[in-house]
Amino acid sequence: MTMPIADQAAALTKGMAGQVPAEALEAFQAEQAELDAAGVPAGIAEVGTPMPDASLLDVQGNITTLKQVREDRPAVVVFYRGAWCPYCNLALRTYQRDLAGELDERGIALIAVSPQKPDGSLTMAEANDLSYAVLSDPGNVIGRALGIVTRPSDRTQGAQASLGLDLAEVNADGTHDIVMPTVAVVDAAGVLRWIDVHPNYATRTESAQIRAALGEAIG
Repeated sequence: MTMPIADQAAALTKGMAGQVPAEALEAFQAEQAELDAAGVPAGIAEVGTPMPDASLLDVQGNITTLKQVREDRPAVVVFYRGAWCPYCNLALRTYQRDLAGELDERGIALIAVSPQKPDGSLTMAEANDLSYAVLSDPGNVIGRALGIVTRPSDRTQGAQASLGLDLAEVNADGTHDIVMPTVAVVDAAGVLRWIDVHPNYATRTESAQIRAALGEAIG
């Protein structure tokens, strides 16, 4: 079993101290504190309701949907910010190591979704040797339906720009809107059975939590 994501994230955060300019680092830390204080927003999709779907793009830019990718299987759907986010890379890489093979054997789809352009999805998949589907949700259609869409503060956007990142350029819809890292468990009928939202993007759903949720929701 891979080291818990929380431990990996803590090491990543510590390592940033010597690599990221102090001003940018302060902006990111302030944002994380604000996100922690705000907590999970009201209006998150309720368990027992149909999982939202939309026209998505695969890594080649072809149109698809969650339903098509699920192929009537239960699914674990991971919503992440983009290939530019180190915490996202860490989490998706961990799910590959801990869960991908096991879920495939059990007939459960593992799907990652972000608002970035398909080339960003391809970068994420290739850089982390992901065997599961990595999709783009232009305009965060599913994310909005789930209630997990957010936007970095102006200060954070400035810090990102100082590091060469412009979300409006990497996102498929040309906006700065992103999703809060979220994991959803969907049953074979397409019903949402479990959802775990992380407003603070430096924290993530652990593999063990996903496995336990599947045990309760899918069996």
